[in-house]
Amino acid sequence: MLTLVALVPTGASTAAADPTYTVTTLHFKTVVGPKDKVCDVVGDLYVPTTASSTDRVPAVLTTNGFGGSKDDQAGMGKAFAARGYVVLSYSGLGFGGSGCKITLDDPDWDGRAASQLVSYLGGDPGIAFLDADHTQPAPTLDVVQLDDRDHDGQARSNDPRVGTLGGSYGGGFQFAVASVDARVDTLVPLITWNDLSYSLDPNNTDQASGVSSVRPGAAKTNWALGFSLLGLTGDAQNQQVPPDATPCPNFADFVCPALVYAGATGYLSPQHVAKLRHASVGSYLDKIKVPVLLIQGENDTLFNLNEAIATYKALQRRHVETKMIWQSWGHSGGAAPGEIDLGNPDPTQQYETGRILDWLDHYLLDSPVSTGPEFAYYRHWSTYSGNAAPAYATSTSFPVGAKKVFRLSGAGDLVTGLITTAGSQSFVTPPAGAPTEIDTLDVLGGYVGEPVSEVSDVPGTFATWQTPILSSKLDVVGQPVVKVKVDAPTAAVTQKSGPAGMLVLFVKVADVGPDGKAHLINGLEAPVRIPDVTKPFTVTLPAIVHRFDQGHRLRLIVSGGSINYRGGLTPVPVTIASGTAQKLTLPVTP
Repeated sequence: MLTLVALVPTGASTAAADPTYTVTTLHFKTVVGPKDKVCDVVGDLYVPTTASSTDRVPAVLTTNGFGGSKDDQAGMGKAFAARGYVVLSYSGLGFGGSGCKITLDDPDWDGRAASQLVSYLGGDPGIAFLDADHTQPAPTLDVVQLDDRDHDGQARSNDPRVGTLGGSYGGGFQFAVASVDARVDTLVPLITWNDLSYSLDPNNTDQASGVSSVRPGAAKTNWALGFSLLGLTGDAQNQQVPPDATPCPNFADFVCPALVYAGATGYLSPQHVAKLRHASVGSYLDKIKVPVLLIQGENDTLFNLNEAIATYKALQRRHVETKMIWQSWGHSGGAAPGEIDLGNPDPTQQYETGRILDWLDHYLLDSPVSTGPEFAYYRHWSTYSGNAAPAYATSTSFPVGAKKVFRLSGAGDLVTGLITTAGSQSFVTPPAGAPTEIDTLDVLGGYVGEPVSEVSDVPGTFATWQTPILSSKLDVVGQPVVKVKVDAPTAAVTQKSGPAGMLVLFVKVADVGPDGKAHLINGLEAPVRIPDVTKPFTVTLPAIVHRFDQGHRLRLIVSGGSINYRGGLTPVPVTIASGTAQKLTLPVTP
């Protein structure tokens, strides 16, 4: 679930699994962190048998998703080696036989470790060994193509032509290594984050830059628990002795205190936010200079599409060559047929695999092949067979569509005109941050079968507005935006004490079928911790790709709690009045 995709292990440490390549397991003596800690990193090196010192080839560096290991990339390693690439797949720090703690792809740790693997690919013999004790030096690698200069314009003796590939945690490392090493030539990150403080404690209002908010949001309780269990059990699964068990077993020291604090208060402290942002590309995007193929999942409650949008827009502003794909799948559900299978890549039958191979061929092999459209997104309502390409719409720019405005009217209507009817709705948020809905657990999502069929908040804990029955289909591609003002007199007083006294709400858009049942779109909702309830505020919901069919209705819901987040700790009476300034804006495509 938390790794990119289930792949086939490599088997023996040194083997010729195919006559077109060899596989060798190596150990790397890396020096990482502010105090130059030595960490053993284990990896598998796939080398095409046709590669030589006189016929050099480019390389691909990849690592695992959270909770995985180098073995997860075996299918990709074999396929890319057979295609003519050297591939180095390694277990990230704290995972799959590699030493040291999980440091959340921090550039000072994971970035530095990966940079030293780049040096090895470029011919540096000093860090590679055939054993975990670092006593048997590995042969120098002399088959990878070298570049004359890095992307800072500096001549380096061990500068390989190398791209990176991986998903989730294996996507975050790519930004980390590129930020500290100008020799990396291109990145292909899938389903990864822009700001970990948003991923784990999102506030979809009060945002200062991208998805990063000025104040904390609402802690994701289920995802935090899932990651904690995976990290803490990782050493046992890999038959390792836990390194530096205190104060936080197998995690960077701040992680456990951050989880405890968020569990008690419902949000992260400023110092914990700073630590998470230090390990997030949103804080060091100015150091990313090479082309990026950014791939994000529509069905993902961990790293939603807004994170990719933030990264894409920031790179575009700096004129970094960046293209974006929104695939059907993510941390909350599996891939659609014909999209991708990196365990058995087939560019003729898999749309994303083809895009990835074309991208790498273009930037690493200098192939004249196209890198594809600027923006592509999967449409769940499309029918096709084989390759999923027909299900993907494309655009020469992002965002797409035109804005369609719905206004809050009366006691529960969404209308498209400027005239609204007076009315209001009132509810009370629950105590102790308790949930008010019965819905899908986001840490499991589509992996445990069909989600709960109907959005069902406890009466008296939410307000809702919906459209009349739609006379024609409505296709939404992008970020719904809600502008609203609430009346919450007690919060107007308590908010002066800081985040603990601020009102926490959850905003979501649902599809109501002819049977009257409301379905939350991919389990996505927008927590908000409102800094000042006396003023209007804007909520940027997680982006969606969704068709509201003819005969359906669109429903906007504002609730006081969520089964997937820790809400506000004290009950707060809330009233929301209708009016022309109270509105929902959707990006609608023709």
